[in-house]
This record gives sequence, C-alpha cells and structure tokens, in this order.
Amino acid sequence: VLIIACPCALGLATPMSIMVGVGKAAENGILIRNGDALQTAAKLDIMVLDKTGTITQGTPRVTAIHVTGNADDNVVLQLAASLEAGSEHALAQALTDAAQDKKLPLLPAENFTAIPGQGVRGSVNRKKLLLGNRKLMQENSISLHTHEARAQQLAAQGQTPVFFAVDNVLAAIIAIADPVKSDSVAAIQRLQRHGMRVIMLTGDNAVTAKAIADQVGISEFFAEVLPQHKADKVKEFAGMWRHRRHDWRRYQRRPI
Repeated sequence: VLIIACPCALGLATPMSIMVGVGKAAENGILIRNGDALQTAAKLDIMVLDKTGTITQGTPRVTAIHVTGNADDNVVLQLAASLEAGSEHALAQALTDAAQDKKLPLLPAENFTAIPGQGVRGSVNRKKLLLGNRKLMQENSISLHTHEARAQQLAAQGQTPVFFAVDNVLAAIIAIADPVKSDSVAAIQRLQRHGMRVIMLTGDNAVTAKAIADQVGISEFFAEVLPQHKADKVKEFAGMWRHRRHDWRRYQRRPI
C-alpha cells in the first residue's frame, strides 16, 4: 500500500504568514526585503537605529534664534531660510517652515552648495552665507568667541545648534529641536529586555546625540557620522559580532 500525503494547510500557512508579517511591518514603517530576511530577523542580536526620523519624530522645528551683535531675528531667519530653500535636509525644512510661519518671503539664493556632514553655503542679496555645524565654521575660519557655551547648552538640552555666518562673521545660533517619538522609549526597552544590543547612529553632534540617547535609554551611540559612512558602520558591527554574539559585553564600546 502506498500512501502519499501533502500537508496543504502547512504549505499554505507558511507563505501566508510571511506575507501578513511583511504587510504589518510595512504599516508600521518597517520595510522587509523578502521572506528570508524576515526569518533571519529572529537571529538578530544588534539593532542599529538612526536618530532622526527613527527615534525622533523627523519633524524638526526652530525653537529659538540667538543672534549676535546687532543682528535682527527676522532678517537672520529670512536669509537662512532663503539659503536652505534649495536643500532637501530635514533641518532645511524646519527653517523654511519657520519663515513661512512668520510670513517672511524667501529671497533668491545663488551659488548654493551642500557640504555633506557640515551644512550649506551660498549667497543671498550679495551676502556670503554659511549655515551648518561647528566644523563648517572652523574650516572657514569663522570665530565662535563666547557663543560656544550657548551652543553647548542647547545641545545638552537635546537641541541641534546650527551656526549661521554672514560675510564671514557669526550672525546667529539657530536652535532646532526634533522631539523623541512617544513610543521610542518603550520600543527600545522591549528590544533590550530581549537581549538586543541597541546602538544609535547620527550625523548630529556628540552632545545632542548623548542627550537624545539618555532620553531613550541607549548607552551606545556614534555621533557625527557622515551619511555615506553609516552603511560602513553597520558592516563593521556585523563583522565584529558575527563570531562573538554570545559574549558581546566584553567588547562593549563607549559612546563617542
């Protein structure tokens, strides 16, 4: 007697469950490449999270403009927003939104150049403008004088200090904040309870990065990572832990 059996229910249930899992993940903003990737996820022991838009809401807003000398808040905002109108960066959107809220018209910008990991440069109304982080100011010999303390204070509060220079002179420090998502802390704690090592990567400065990491309970983070280097960092983690996944605490890195 020859008996041939086919577990049809199992054969149908497996691909269906994978499809449902991938679909539910997509509804929550998680893109899974294929079924194999979904099954491999069960073996993950390191979760690398980007800061902006993943841990935070991804909708930064201008919270304050600290001008230097006799500069005017609205003039600074108008010039900065006009310069950033040609950028796709999230911080650029924050500036243009702030200008629109104050009904400040955007002026045409010329010679716009985006500098990865630093900021932007260009000119508006024949004024030479620089907008970005501390490194951009230093490389262009822009003196920060006593305003460095103000920038550090803003960063310690989890805000991003953006330096704005007009004709090679610091005109303002613009504070931009991106609130942490309401469910980030709970999600990260759940991952950690399951033994997951959670790491944050960001292009932001180290002080702001630490403030956000502290808010959500992440002890390991890497700051000032250029966009083109983030994938390299992930590969570095994968290589480092492929053969040491059961003893990762011995190799725990300090935040930088």
